[in-house]
Amino acid sequence: MSASISRRSLGARRGKPYDKGRGVLAQALWVAVHGTVFTRVWCPNAVRIALLRAFGARIGHGVLIRHRVRIQWPWKLTVGDNSWIGTDVDLYNLEHITLGNDVCISQHAYVCSGSHDRHSPTFEFDNAPIVLEDGVWLCARSTVLRGVTVGANSTVAATALVTRDVPPNSIVVAPPSNIVRG
Repeated sequence: MSASISRRSLGARRGKPYDKGRGVLAQALWVAVHGTVFTRVWCPNAVRIALLRAFGARIGHGVLIRHRVRIQWPWKLTVGDNSWIGTDVDLYNLEHITLGNDVCISQHAYVCSGSHDRHSPTFEFDNAPIVLEDGVWLCARSTVLRGVTVGANSTVAATALVTRDVPPNSIVVAPPSNIVRG
């Protein structure tokens, strides 16, 4: 361990909480609805959309959200028109996640707006919003991390890891994670 990095203690205090955006009652209600109705295969898409809107998400027209999609806080989610979110996608939105129009997130993709400051002895949160612009396709099992904007009409290939902004009309491939113009 470098001398400039403090020793981390996770047993004592886990740092300051992040702003969840709603009170404990709304959080608890969402967790209950999410686990008992929203993620279930028998829950119709129209009900999923209605539940997200009821909890404060901004959802466009023609959106398809498949079963077993995990969304941490719906009030921190915006989804544009004609976008698709596939089975087993995890939108871990400790900060806002914005999907443009005609965005496709394929099965098992992970979009994570949360992290921690590795230099903090109390492991403080280091969260940042994520934006997927119009026409983005996140292929199966791809991962997009906090603070990233994926430019319009870009593709993030299967299993690719995105840790920095992606220019429009690009392809991110794995391994290794590279941005290919074109």
